[in-house]
Amino acid sequence: MANIDLRPWREERRKERQQQFLLVLVLVVVAAGAAGWSWNQTVKAQIQQQEQRNTFLQQRISDLDKKIEEIRTLREQREKLVERMEVIQSLQGDRPIIVHVFEELVEATPEEVYFTSLSSQGTTINISGRADRPLSISDFLRNLDTSPWFQNAFLINVQSIKEGQEVVGNTFSLRVQRANPNSEADE
Repeated sequence: MANIDLRPWREERRKERQQQFLLVLVLVVVAAGAAGWSWNQTVKAQIQQQEQRNTFLQQRISDLDKKIEEIRTLREQREKLVERMEVIQSLQGDRPIIVHVFEELVEATPEEVYFTSLSSQGTTINISGRADRPLSISDFLRNLDTSPWFQNAFLINVQSIKEGQEVVGNTFSLRVQRANPNSEADE
């Protein structure tokens, strides 16, 4: 008689294959989950590391900004000190000049002329005064022009002083520039 297998071997084989398929499917899902979790942890670690780097760089940048600001304030202070030093040096250099200016004013002033006011602003000297006659004022202007310590003498106005009908004197005001003949010789 023929050997007939009555067992449901196809069904058993199908169940066995289904179990193997499910087992492989579960293993693949577990492996995929583990790979996803591993990738997620790696990305989180990289993000955290980059955030730490960014924080470090921001701290360094803020430190450098503070140093830059400090350098800027130091430069401003230095410039102010240099300006002060230059002013002090110019004042120290101008100290003997005023003596020469007054000496030259005395030598340039005729005897009939005297000053009522004398003011200086920078290198400009404004002189107001009285003179017995207009010729003394023009002599004074000529003397100022020939002096090496003055330049650009300019008569602003002249007025006569009258007592009744008689002219007893003149008032005048003029402007002259102070010069330094020593600085021109040095240059």
